[in-house]
Amino acid sequence: MTTFASGTDTLTRDALTVLQPGFPGTTAPDWLLRRLGEGLASVGLFGRNIASPEQLAALTAQLRVERDDVLVAIDEEGGDVTRLEVRTGSSFPGNNALGAVDDVSLTQEVAAELGRRLAACGVNLNWAPSADVNSNPSNPVIGVRSFGADPDLVARHTAAYVTGLQSAGVAACTKHFPGHGDTSVDSHHALPRIDVDASALHERELSPFRAAIAAGTRAMMTAHILVPALDPERPATLSRRVLTDLLRRELGYDGLIVTDGMEMQAIAGTYGIERGSVLALAAGADAICVGGGLADDATVRRLRDALITAVRTGELPEARLADAAERVRGLARWTASAARTAGDVSRGSAGNDVGLRAARRALRLTGGETFTPLTEPPYVAAFTPVANFAVGDETPWGVASELSRLLPGTETGTFTDEDAGHTALRAAGGRRIVAVVRDEHRHPWTAAALDTLLAARPDTIVVEMGLPQATPRGALHIATHGAARVCGRVAAEVIAGV
Repeated sequence: MTTFASGTDTLTRDALTVLQPGFPGTTAPDWLLRRLGEGLASVGLFGRNIASPEQLAALTAQLRVERDDVLVAIDEEGGDVTRLEVRTGSSFPGNNALGAVDDVSLTQEVAAELGRRLAACGVNLNWAPSADVNSNPSNPVIGVRSFGADPDLVARHTAAYVTGLQSAGVAACTKHFPGHGDTSVDSHHALPRIDVDASALHERELSPFRAAIAAGTRAMMTAHILVPALDPERPATLSRRVLTDLLRRELGYDGLIVTDGMEMQAIAGTYGIERGSVLALAAGADAICVGGGLADDATVRRLRDALITAVRTGELPEARLADAAERVRGLARWTASAARTAGDVSRGSAGNDVGLRAARRALRLTGGETFTPLTEPPYVAAFTPVANFAVGDETPWGVASELSRLLPGTETGTFTDEDAGHTALRAAGGRRIVAVVRDEHRHPWTAAALDTLLAARPDTIVVEMGLPQATPRGALHIATHGAARVCGRVAAEVIAGV
């Protein structure tokens, strides 16, 4: 591909404006600052960029020295998917817990508090909430990131989340349009396919997105999924039928359309990120998200040049690129205005325990009528499946650390193999066992491990930190509806009786 010299011409600036790249490190690299000066208008933050709120605030201030209206985006759903608290686990329980409580005022309060914390660090665009209806319990990538399996419930909580987040001056980016809930494939690894007819899609998948639009969501993220009822040839991110005909014209959405990460294999493995980015813009997307795995200047240059070439060869209309760039700038203007309206974003944040209150209300206990809280330190057996890519494996989860605080001397072990049950029994010795699982219904080896434990030790306490789809069992079964740190804390409180 031809490489174009850096410049400040309109075409080059627009090509940079529509990119939303990530980058390495906890300070802005020189190349990123240089691209901001040339027209880049957005950046995406991930766990690798964050060490503390103070450091994050310094980083975003550094970016704004170069461009004061830069959009700083983050993938901060709360719950299992957290970047702000990537090394400790989230202070918020996540969507499935909020759906289990089903109090829209609580959801709005949680989102507003999360928004205040992001805004205080200089973040003004959040790739959240997930509006996916988790209609397939075997979904490997959505699960507890969804408010639930009922479209009406998901719709009302999506709207409440959007309202709460944006009240803090942080733009919501509702995802993953037109709905990633009925998939059995993770689009980070391959292209999922949803085979439902158009009427079912409108009644189920699209309902929460209509609610988000009515609530004024400022951005919408596309899904890398193939929905033959809408477009039998191209995934939603690259489909004009989905983005322009359905989202823009039929649903009347006028905000920013952001792609999911273009380096995900559903796109990169079939089209390549350069070709995929051109097709996405032509289909109606406005911002190209890339950087979860690719985060360097070479990637930005390649994408910039691919867009410029596509315009010069007639494959991408220059007016479409200009329109997309203007939508990005328009969102930047909204965030500046919304931040002023939101006022002092830090006021009231310190000590706000809404996440803890939400996590407590989301707990569901089975067998608790005869349960006596522990007074002696137990053995915590964590049966740990491979984390999906969106969640990552760098964020701790479980109940061991919280139980160790309440019951000093608590021991723990992590188990991942077919003989996990027998290994855990040997490791526990005579201690009371607390078995911690995540989506037992999706992992036969986890179910087998629990069979082994409960046959030998029927007094075992089971903590389910994923979707509580399997039949509750154990002397006490605790469903937390998520694996955030705050979920582990409230489960430990029940076990220790505090």
